[in-house]
Amino acid sequence: MTHDSLSELTERVRQFAVARDWEQFHAPKNLAMGVSAEAGELAAEFQWLTGEESCAPDAERLARIRHEAADVLLYLVRLADRLDFDLVAAANAKIDLNGEKYPAEKVRGSATKYDLRT
Repeated sequence: MTHDSLSELTERVRQFAVARDWEQFHAPKNLAMGVSAEAGELAAEFQWLTGEESCAPDAERLARIRHEAADVLLYLVRLADRLDFDLVAAANAKIDLNGEKYPAEKVRGSATKYDLRT
């Protein structure tokens, strides 16, 4: 059975935690720390690679990257579920905010942090 939507994934992760009596460990602070820990493990997969190498990982590294990225996503999904907010809506709102903060005509081609005051 595939679970293609975020709401289906949220329900699957919720039921996974309930079945194991893990909700007691899923305080938002714990889930946020889990996101951070898993993001560090994801970053470690890229440490010491060149930019070019990072675009074409071998099959073994790509499998590890997929697992770590999934761990980050699962913690985020669980965090949003516990705090009862729509993760997709939050992401869309943040993109809108970033669009205002970093107008394309002002920041195109630059990785420098843009300051609206300048």
